[in-house]
Amino acid sequence: MINKEVAELRRRFKQDRGNISTIYGCYVNTRGEIITKFKETLEMMPLDEQEKYLNLLKKALGGSMGKTLNDIVFRTQQVVDSDEHRLLMQLRKSKLNDEEALDKLYNKIAMSLELDVNYLILMAFDCYDVPYKSSDGEYQNDAGDTQHNYFVCSICPVKETNAVLHYESAAAACRDRGVDWVVYPPELGFTFPAFDDRATNIYSALYYSRSAVTGYDTFLNNIFNVRPIMPVNTQRDTFKGVLAEALGDDCSADLVQDIHSELHGIVTEHKEAKLPETLKLSSKQVQQLISACGVDSGKVQDFAGRYAAAFGEDAEIPPQNLMNDRMLEYRTPDVVIKVNPDRQDLIHARTINGVKYLLVNVSEGVEINGIGVTIPSEKKETAAASVE
Repeated sequence: MINKEVAELRRRFKQDRGNISTIYGCYVNTRGEIITKFKETLEMMPLDEQEKYLNLLKKALGGSMGKTLNDIVFRTQQVVDSDEHRLLMQLRKSKLNDEEALDKLYNKIAMSLELDVNYLILMAFDCYDVPYKSSDGEYQNDAGDTQHNYFVCSICPVKETNAVLHYESAAAACRDRGVDWVVYPPELGFTFPAFDDRATNIYSALYYSRSAVTGYDTFLNNIFNVRPIMPVNTQRDTFKGVLAEALGDDCSADLVQDIHSELHGIVTEHKEAKLPETLKLSSKQVQQLISACGVDSGKVQDFAGRYAAAFGEDAEIPPQNLMNDRMLEYRTPDVVIKVNPDRQDLIHARTINGVKYLLVNVSEGVEINGIGVTIPSEKKETAAASVE
């Protein structure tokens, strides 16, 4: 899926736009025990309660592709004959009304997650009459001829609040509110089937994970039986390790600057072109980028082997996940310098009289702890030195 398709589905989660009629739920404790299950008709709820449920479901489609959202691609054999895909298809076919299938999914999720808090599994089915979209981007609701039937699963932490005082207007005084259990935005979730090219794709699902650190490998394996998805922070740390190990002594400041500049340029060019597809780089493209920065062929081959071992031969990864394209950071044990990636030219790594320096070009606007300061001219420094 691409971000525009995700946004199109996300807009469905409004009281006047979607066809969601029922909310299904399951409450699970930290030991993975199902405490209660429920099924609520949306129209029977107060409007503000409807909105809260829909928002929690919508957040399972939150963020952007390649970061919080990732495609889950099923193998052909899985679609033909596998327990995990058969269960998802049965839930879709029954519009979540198959209680046995629903219980099976609840139990699989409960056995797959080890959260340190209780959590709520929320699910809803939607039938989307996909409108025709003309070349100018306008939707024509009366010209659509396809229907996208899908369901959303949102897994939300339930946390105990702190005891606080609150104001009671009737008593005109502050009273102890006590503690309560509050449902928070989802930690993870998924949508099945995917909405690819604005059409149903049963070979794929959309997976959501709020965390950039936790991968929920057991969940992905038990629910989808697919290779774990490496979290963004892990992808970035892994790339840094692979690059440093492959380059060895050649891992200079100038070379890393050049690699960062190339990645940043690719991201900027993609944004300026306003292409709808999610930007991803194949393993071969990353190798070509490294080579273009002047790395010799032997080290490029070493890098390629390490990269494939870490990410997989067919890995396609957004360049933003390999290096932070919004900032270039120089760090020593005592100093941290953060630079706009468009101004890498301001930083120079040099060795002067045997001493290693990071030199920063400055002209104006220099501050120390918020205080504007001036930089002494070379002439004044020379004069001061002669006096000493």
